[in-house]
Amino acid sequence: MLNWDDPLTPPKKTPPTQLKLVKPKEQTEQPPASNNSTTPDTSHTITPTPAPTPNNTSPINVDDKRVVNGMADINQLAPFKYPWAWEYFLNANKNHWTPLDINMAQDVHDYHHKLTQEERHVYENVLAYLTTSDILAMRNIGLAVMEKMSAPELQIYQARQVYEEANHTWTYQHCIETIGLDQSEIYNRYRVVPEIHGKIQIANRRLNAALRSDINLRNRDDLHEFVMSYLFFSGIFEGCWFYNGFTPIFALQRRGLMKGTAEQLQYIMRDEVMHCSFGIRVVKQIIREENITLDQTAIRQMWDEAEAAEQAYAHYLLDDPILGYSTDDHIEQFRFIANRRARQLNLPDEPFPNAENRLPWLEEQANLRKEKNFFETRVTEYQTGGALNWD
Repeated sequence: MLNWDDPLTPPKKTPPTQLKLVKPKEQTEQPPASNNSTTPDTSHTITPTPAPTPNNTSPINVDDKRVVNGMADINQLAPFKYPWAWEYFLNANKNHWTPLDINMAQDVHDYHHKLTQEERHVYENVLAYLTTSDILAMRNIGLAVMEKMSAPELQIYQARQVYEEANHTWTYQHCIETIGLDQSEIYNRYRVVPEIHGKIQIANRRLNAALRSDINLRNRDDLHEFVMSYLFFSGIFEGCWFYNGFTPIFALQRRGLMKGTAEQLQYIMRDEVMHCSFGIRVVKQIIREENITLDQTAIRQMWDEAEAAEQAYAHYLLDDPILGYSTDDHIEQFRFIANRRARQLNLPDEPFPNAENRLPWLEEQANLRKEKNFFETRVTEYQTGGALNWD
């Protein structure tokens, strides 16, 4: 091995080591087996175990695949029953990024020298809510939903979704650490701030059905409970609460503040829109395949509970409005997006008729298709920045 502190001089020549040949000892002959022995010695004989023969070695029948309760071999990816699920996976891989791609230097300056006390309150609590929520989302998909899917193309996209939720959690941690916030205090807010805790508590309760170890999806009541849980997760938790959760930061971005954080949330929002869209499609597929009739009264209660929690959160977050964004904006935008999700789910009624789009700038603001200086920030307008339909 070379020691880099040694002078570079040729090594001294040493005579080769003489190897001594050692004659192996002669083995003594084993005594012949007794003629009286009738049982051969099999103590060292290994009998190979025959490989199991499948009952059916034919390729899978695609008609045997189902979202849940399918009978096809889960280890055979193709032929696809749900090619759209595979397309989700391919498209998700075009949106690959990490928080280290975005420069946060200006955000550090903005937070400490430009943001008002009210704006810092908004910034910190948005991160406090989102980081807890994304960990909850990661666990729900990874530990509960994915294992219940019986078509591998669905599981493969959901595996990617688990990674993306972890990446989002890394993003919030990166922002918290870079800005210099008290990590223990920020992460603990969901336990001590009632308005944040309320949303997390509702999510935990409604997602517990999917996490139950004894749930039997061949039981109609259990299956309905699972579908309602997944509907809440996709349509409200990701589709409304997450979607609406980013908007206060985008409002700061519109004024040239916290642009690095906002750019990371743009990437996260693009992920979450795909998660929401995929989940809604899976829910509708289960309803169709299993001939499920949803309890509309329970769905109405779900919307009302979600709106009440969002109102409480908005009043805490924006008790003192920030320039260009208010409590009324936040709540009305939640209602507007909730109506959109209800239409996507093919529900018979919009939960909040006549809700207005209070933030017409939001979808353009959240979209990454923008001109950027190559030397100042990450190039986003390439394959990963493909067109995104926010509906």
